[in-house]
Amino acid sequence: MEGFPTLVSFKESRLKLAEVIKYRILETIDVALEDALNMVCAEDVLAPIDLPEFDRSAVDGYAVVAEDTFGSSPNNPVELKLIGRAHAGMNPSDIPRVNRGEAVEIYTGAYLPEGANAVVMVEHVNKSDGSIEVLYPVSPYQNVSKKGEDYKKGDLVIKKGTRIRPWHIGALAALNIPKVKVLRKPRLAILSTGSELVEVGSELKLGNVVNSSKPMLKSLLKEIGCEVLDLGTVPDDLEIIKESIKKGLSMADGVIITGGTSVGELDLVPEAINSLGKPGLVVHGIMMRPAKPTGFGIIDNKPVFILSGLPVAALVGFHNFIKPAVYMMLGLPEEPKITIRGRLTRRVANPHGVRSFVRVRVIRNGDSYYVEPFMLTGSGLISTLTKANGMLVIPEELEGYDEGEEVEVELFQPIDAASG
Repeated sequence: MEGFPTLVSFKESRLKLAEVIKYRILETIDVALEDALNMVCAEDVLAPIDLPEFDRSAVDGYAVVAEDTFGSSPNNPVELKLIGRAHAGMNPSDIPRVNRGEAVEIYTGAYLPEGANAVVMVEHVNKSDGSIEVLYPVSPYQNVSKKGEDYKKGDLVIKKGTRIRPWHIGALAALNIPKVKVLRKPRLAILSTGSELVEVGSELKLGNVVNSSKPMLKSLLKEIGCEVLDLGTVPDDLEIIKESIKKGLSMADGVIITGGTSVGELDLVPEAINSLGKPGLVVHGIMMRPAKPTGFGIIDNKPVFILSGLPVAALVGFHNFIKPAVYMMLGLPEEPKITIRGRLTRRVANPHGVRSFVRVRVIRNGDSYYVEPFMLTGSGLISTLTKANGMLVIPEELEGYDEGEEVEVELFQPIDAASG
């Protein structure tokens, strides 16, 4: 953990992140209902109508006066006169009134006839010409969806600050709400630095490295609902890096830079950021592994993030700093993690004061779960991400976990079943 002027603890860096992001306010926009998926509701949405708007049948059957059915049974059925039929969408004025001793054949969703207060399911009736025999009693409003039982006019449907999910879309559609006010999507620009880097699909020459971190990060940002601007890949040239960062700041809500963030001679990104405006970098170097070179700061009141160019370190930096920052910008709490407990197949050590993120594979054997750790080093080995299905976090106050110790793992892929 040498080489950085000042290393910040993981906990302190998260507190500083909240200070950097707290001022960000995204504008409110109106979007069509089906375009609102995964966007954040910008105001409380209240029901403009009752839902249902009228008493309607919840089943196929017969609309009746409930009191007429009391005491009925298969051995002592109640006979009622059949006087008409009611379909969903039928004008209520075309549906006959139900008086005592009468019934109307009715279908799911149809307007409950005037005078009726219950529906007998079709399975509980014997039908003959002009009449029915009711075999089982119904209570008042049984099998009826009452006016306003789902939502009453003025009820809260979606609370401000809620991420809109498919079931919210369904509720808004049912209430005939065609548009919704949302926060616009965060717009983030990504720049990769490194003279050795080439884009995917390039003709490779000796010494070239294909840029895998940028496509991965773009996908991660899109997955959490961001718009992404690709600033390309630039060589290790201070002026070019500065101009690229300025371009990103002019177009986006924030800039993410990969590579050039360590302490080598060609690691120019911190210098570029600090030369573009105050306060510049707020954090550079975090007591975590992998992803120690992660940093962030402010230029022109916009956040700037720097990540290692190595894919595993970039992923860890993203999940622990950029993803939380996006959620802060949207006013969202962090999503709950899917975790499982299992026993370690070997010991995992941890340096004092460092928070470590260990790629692991969780394996199920019968009713037991086992956690197989991958190496803590090797931030460039992207195969450890595709082979892993979980991440084990070792807090800074622990020196590690022993073989056989039960640990909690955050899952990001399905669990393997042991073979043989």
